[in-house]
Amino acid sequence: MSDPMRPRASLRTAVVWEVLKDALEDRVKATGRESLDVLDTGGGSGNFAVPVARLGHQVTVVDPSPNALFALERRAAEAGVADRVRGVQGDAHGLFDVAERGGYDVVLCHGVLEYVDDPAEGVRNAVEALRPSGVLSLLAAGLGGAVLARALAGHFTEARHALTDPAGRWGEGDPVPRRFTADQLTGLVSDAGVSVGAVHGVRVFADLVPGVLVDTEPGALDALLKLEAAAAEMPSFHSVATQLHVLGEKQERDEV
Repeated sequence: MSDPMRPRASLRTAVVWEVLKDALEDRVKATGRESLDVLDTGGGSGNFAVPVARLGHQVTVVDPSPNALFALERRAAEAGVADRVRGVQGDAHGLFDVAERGGYDVVLCHGVLEYVDDPAEGVRNAVEALRPSGVLSLLAAGLGGAVLARALAGHFTEARHALTDPAGRWGEGDPVPRRFTADQLTGLVSDAGVSVGAVHGVRVFADLVPGVLVDTEPGALDALLKLEAAAAEMPSFHSVATQLHVLGEKQERDEV
């Protein structure tokens, strides 16, 4: 299988990629256009942007890091999609300084809300970049996964701290500024005018399974990928996922 998200690293992205591919296909059918306009906010070096471009879509990546954008340019060229990927320096708060308001069929907002000062504004801007009935793909750090990981590592005080901390942080050394529950994310999305279609737990098991097991046991990688996919949409596993993915469609404001 030549899927670009298939290597071992796909344990971290496989669920989102499969959902995103289906959403892109559905949007192609709905619009009647083979090529969609996709905006990837905080898209970095193109982990999603380049595979999306390989499907034939036009992708604009907005990221504050010049180094990431340079890596994106190189990666797109190596994949033969340099003509379909455009990188611009910017961030979620100043999104419309570099991106078109209401100009995209699909907006990816992956790994952004953890780091912005105002997550609600970040979501609103992502939604305002969408065309009517456009698709939002939102990925953010999950609170439960961090609590579970600290507890399993024996850091029980830090695990309890994350449970009670307003930002979901386990302490001063925590590299992630903010984490979310599924209810918090769906609330942000709904308030911004998006109808939530699905919520997925991402990296439910992948971060807990020893890497040596996946690398040495025959068939372990495929089996783990299938397990992640099977658990992704089950609400009971959302509370222990390392990341949470929300997929939704922009509502017509005059219908609300």
